[in-house]
Amino acid sequence: MNQHFKKLYLENQICFPLYAASRLTTKVYGPYLKELDLTYPQYLVMMVLWKEDHQTVNRIGERLLLESNTLTPLLKRLEQKGLLSRKRSSLDERSVVVSLYPKGEILKEKAVSIPDKILGDISGSTMTAEEIRIFQHTLLKLVDALNAKIPNDTKQDNI
Repeated sequence: MNQHFKKLYLENQICFPLYAASRLTTKVYGPYLKELDLTYPQYLVMMVLWKEDHQTVNRIGERLLLESNTLTPLLKRLEQKGLLSRKRSSLDERSVVVSLYPKGEILKEKAVSIPDKILGDISGSTMTAEEIRIFQHTLLKLVDALNAKIPNDTKQDNI
């Protein structure tokens, strides 16, 4: 084989293990989120609101690296489930403020055990809890580095 093309082998790419890990991680979350009647993207939105309620759609999009055309349908479905409300800001009618309903706040208590369950599912197999923590820190740095490379006017999302 030509060594020149070795860099094109799947196992030599940074993108493939990230893609595969992302898909597999989402599958691991699946059974836990089913109990909450949430999809993984909906769970991400809820986590942002559980940390800080009453946020604008734009702020939630910034936190999740999602544009409003992807986020709005997620929020609409969560609103239909009675978990949150979307209201125009009284200070700036161009902004929509998202707030948790009591049902959405109560769901937080059911969700609080999920991170430990996920850690338990992953650790002990081939990775320790410490290795997972370090990997998470490294991934967050990678997300920041990649996000900084993408011009604001061309940022897209695919969740």
